[in-house]
Amino acid sequence: MKASAIRYLIDAGPLVGALSSRDQWHAWSAGVIATLDEPVFTTEIVFGEACHLLAGERPAQLVLIRMVAEKRLNLLPVWAEYGDRAAALLTRYPRMDAGDASLVVLSERFPKAKIITTDVRDFTVYRRFRNEALPLIHP
Repeated sequence: MKASAIRYLIDAGPLVGALSSRDQWHAWSAGVIATLDEPVFTTEIVFGEACHLLAGERPAQLVLIRMVAEKRLNLLPVWAEYGDRAAALLTRYPRMDAGDASLVVLSERFPKAKIITTDVRDFTVYRRFRNEALPLIHP
């Protein structure tokens, strides 16, 4: 896929927030996603994390799965081709999880894309290309 075609990457937090009215970020997440006029992209591990967090809310989990089927949420591979880079990020940032590493890798692959996240504490610390701040959309 062309790098210019991908403008938004999304973390698990806003996905869960948008679909769960019980989530503290529900209003913000639902509002941000509602304003986007194009599909968003993430990785399978982030999608899996969001499904896990929505496990107690089956209707919300099914909406998330439907978003993938309808191509409103697109899953991009990371591990087979960029696993070494993800491992380097995980080594550099001890608090980073695999989902966050996969999004930083995508941010390096698609540098014009903004990451939609509620995890301000961590994503403002992470760097792509060794020293560049990530372009974020956050509360």
